[in-house]
Amino acid sequence: MQVEDLLKIVQDVLDERKGHNITTLDVRDKTSFTDYMVVVTGTSDRHLKSLCDYVAEKVKEQGQKPLGIEGDLGSDWVLLDLGDVIVHAMTAQARGFYQLEKLWSVDGISDDVEETV
Repeated sequence: MQVEDLLKIVQDVLDERKGHNITTLDVRDKTSFTDYMVVVTGTSDRHLKSLCDYVAEKVKEQGQKPLGIEGDLGSDWVLLDLGDVIVHAMTAQARGFYQLEKLWSVDGISDDVEETV
């Protein structure tokens, strides 16, 4: 599967499942371990887990196996590793505290941040 197709699936599922503030960070020129990071805010720990579970299920249907998932019920941050795309599902409080968008904006990456509904 092409990385752009994978990214589109991730963004669509997160939007369909009521993820908030979906932000895509293009990190291709910043790191070698992934191409994109998608940061999304969920309303509860259950919502975070279900967002990542639905994304994992959808990409499996397309023949892509997730590499791993970290975080569970009770977590304020769930990470889904799809290889070329990493999903960070966070509560609003965790997202405000860790500020991943700001962290990855070092050296001009902020020009590559795209917010999708």
